Amino acid sequence: MIAKGITPILNVSNLQASFAWFEKLGWIKGWDWGDPPTFGGVCSGTCEIFLCENGQGGRGRSSVAQTFGNTGEERQDRGVWMSIWVEDVDAVHRHCLEQGLEVTWPPTDMPWNVREMHVRHPDGHVFRIGRGLEETG
Repeated sequence: MIAKGITPILNVSNLQASFAWFEKLGWIKGWDWGDPPTFGGVCSGTCEIFLCENGQGGRGRSSVAQTFGNTGEERQDRGVWMSIWVEDVDAVHRHCLEQGLEVTWPPTDMPWNVREMHVRHPDGHVFRIGRGLEETG
């Protein structure tokens, strides 16, 4: 098999609220389906994520404040984890804070040569927003 693309599908508890959350993150609603709509997509650049209300996968938000670090726990959220690659992690971080989104890990230079932050969707989906660090030496 040679894949030509991949589109994750997230189980969400409320499609319209999820569209609004993604708009705060800087994505746009691409489409919805059904009457009333229970399935849809959000887009950013050439990337798309499908959203399915109460189906197609799991969800579940944990009560821990951080997803990494000494007080964090990356196994508690039952939603999907995805990496999103961007040009400027710190700018995305500022934007998320301005929009009131739940940042669960601040921008940090990680030992695997990526600067990343985490933001959590209300249904427990965690987005690792990162950029590769430049090689030094």
